[in-house]
Amino acid sequence: MGAAQLIVTGGAGFIGSNFVRHVVTHADYSVTVLDKLTYAGCEENLADLPEHRVRLVVGDVADREVTRTLVGSLDPECDAVVHFAAESHNDNALADPSVFVHSNIVGTFALLEAVREYGVRLHHVSTDEVYGDLALDTEERFTEGSPYRPSSPYSASKASSDLLVGAWVRSFGVRATISTCSNNYGPRQHVEKFIPRQITNLIDGVRPRVFGDGAHVRDWIHVDDHSSAVLAILERGRIGETYLVGAGCEKSNREVAEIILEVCGREAGEIDFVADRPGHDVRYALDARKLEQELGWRPRHRDFTAGIRETVRWYRDNEQWWRASKAATEATYAKNEQ
Repeated sequence: MGAAQLIVTGGAGFIGSNFVRHVVTHADYSVTVLDKLTYAGCEENLADLPEHRVRLVVGDVADREVTRTLVGSLDPECDAVVHFAAESHNDNALADPSVFVHSNIVGTFALLEAVREYGVRLHHVSTDEVYGDLALDTEERFTEGSPYRPSSPYSASKASSDLLVGAWVRSFGVRATISTCSNNYGPRQHVEKFIPRQITNLIDGVRPRVFGDGAHVRDWIHVDDHSSAVLAILERGRIGETYLVGAGCEKSNREVAEIILEVCGREAGEIDFVADRPGHDVRYALDARKLEQELGWRPRHRDFTAGIRETVRWYRDNEQWWRASKAATEATYAKNEQ
């Protein structure tokens, strides 16, 4: 028998492609990536990986024939599906929620029906945004038992997909787990997102631009640590359980921008504050003790400034990767005065 097989949906995007790289380095799976190759996913993210370990299938996870065919080729005794595919940018969700309903809800439904038919193990990747937000003046953190209170079309669509997974586990016996992760950073993240936007702005000689007053707090995790957590849950997690994935690194958006300025050799305070996003969540924070205690997982990238320094270096060394999308991204932000 050959190596076990994984299907990784959205595996040409930021988090998905980093997970594929992690699997190739740290595990013995061969991987089939299913990706629609929208603006946020690109074949280049997988280009240097060994062809005998990784293959790309271009297709939509919401296309039930495509999904069913791929899942049907797996061995339910040893193979699995890891579901990263999702639309994830809040500004885009406010402009056109229908795309998020299609990818995040209909796509998850199609995948659940396929794994139900063939009895294949599924891991579903979610976001801390499904829980809504927390007050700035509290030390409270989200837990696996926190109620869902999504506040945007994006987070509502992800919450819906999580509830579908839970219902298919209970009603149909689907073998699935869910992970809910905090904000990721690292190489290959689209320049529309907060950290790569500030880094590429500074490379272009433009000051960082921060929503509102910059007080919004996020719990940051390096994408490599997210990948190691997903692999641990896939291999050792209890079926039907949700695991929160966080590194306990809470920073305000202003703090993050100032760290990027410092790493880039610029003066603190060189920040432009722009119009806030509608319905912008105030604070996210996750309690990852269940993951740590049950599965022995720990984040390796504990020094946020060192992680940012490494990320800045990647964007400086790989300008050809992001340059083509930078102008279009900034034009969209400019239209919204952001």
